[in-house]
Amino acid sequence: MKVLGPLLFSLIAAFGNALFATGQKKAGYLDNMLTFVSLSGIFFVILVTLAAPLFGSSNYLEIVKSNWQWSLLSGIGLLLTCVGFNLLYTNYGASNYILYAALSIITTSLVVGVLIFKESINFFHWSACIFALLAIVFFSVGNQLN
Repeated sequence: MKVLGPLLFSLIAAFGNALFATGQKKAGYLDNMLTFVSLSGIFFVILVTLAAPLFGSSNYLEIVKSNWQWSLLSGIGLLLTCVGFNLLYTNYGASNYILYAALSIITTSLVVGVLIFKESINFFHWSACIFALLAIVFFSVGNQLN
């Protein structure tokens, strides 16, 4: 089945995100929560540097020379993701993750996948995007009822 690989990798990422959300929610109050995010980032850099050789060549100098602009773009993306998650989890709780997940379907699948990289999607993919938008509407209505 063509879905098992993506499903497994998504499950790994989802589990990692759950750990990330738990850490941010359980962290003690700080005047500047970005210090917690930066400490998490330091641990991330150490751990990913140790894990990198398990996935192939780790020629960092060549990667920097040939991909510095994309690394910078991805770094900005990680910063925005971490700041957004931190603000979302510490101010509103992990249950609001559904908003991020649904909006990510639109921004990543449609904007990055379809518009930028010209990836094709079919009726079922479009339907999933529509259901993601409906999830945002239903979640917002549910918040109004509380």
